Amino acid sequence: MPTVAAVIPARLGSTRFPNKVIYPLQGKPLLYYLVRSLEKSRQINRLIVATDSREIVKAMQDVDVEVMMTSKRHRTGTDRVAEIATKVKSDIYLNIQADNMGLKAAELDRVIARFISERKEAFGTTVARVENDEELANPNCVKVVVSKDGYARWFSRLPLPYIQKPDSVPLSEQFKFHKHIGIYIFRKNAIRQFADWGRSASEKAESLEQLRILENGGSIRAYETKMKTVSVDSPEDIDKTAAILVRK
Repeated sequence: MPTVAAVIPARLGSTRFPNKVIYPLQGKPLLYYLVRSLEKSRQINRLIVATDSREIVKAMQDVDVEVMMTSKRHRTGTDRVAEIATKVKSDIYLNIQADNMGLKAAELDRVIARFISERKEAFGTTVARVENDEELANPNCVKVVVSKDGYARWFSRLPLPYIQKPDSVPLSEQFKFHKHIGIYIFRKNAIRQFADWGRSASEKAESLEQLRILENGGSIRAYETKMKTVSVDSPEDIDKTAAILVRK
């Protein structure tokens, strides 16, 4: 079986919630709860937190999580993963965004297994249905255009496609909109290619690294899931999500 390395890029530079990933929740850093859920995976062979912060290194070491220092020059999480790929041998690499709190390993395993079986695919990601108009209007909820054959054709912070003649029914009920779930899957050659391309124009404009792949002619397999993750964007979100994050 192909080996799978899951990497969680983590940094302290959140403007709305500084030091979010190491915020103490019931005596553990917030990121620990994502790691704990991923440790239940049957597909992931190695799990690593990648960071340029010594504070994160210490916080992860204190809870016995493997962590590796990377360059401070990286502008995206996937570039940070690409550095890890030069140090850690694997057939497949996952970039799991650090704010995917509440992620369930069993659902992720199903996606990984599908990607492994589809050997021609170099890049993959996860998508889910947009649930309501609030999500559709939220620029932090990235929208995805998915083709009939299951490929991500474009990503944007704006609602895509544009509904030209909306009626009284909520927009999210008029079209099967998709949102991006922050997980990327790469074959080992694909993660190297991603880093070699350098940042693209649309990637910079939208601040969406996955657009680099599309702008360079790559194809991203979109795996539709029912994943629901918890977004912790401010200190006020901690109370409402704590019960979910610390569940057994």
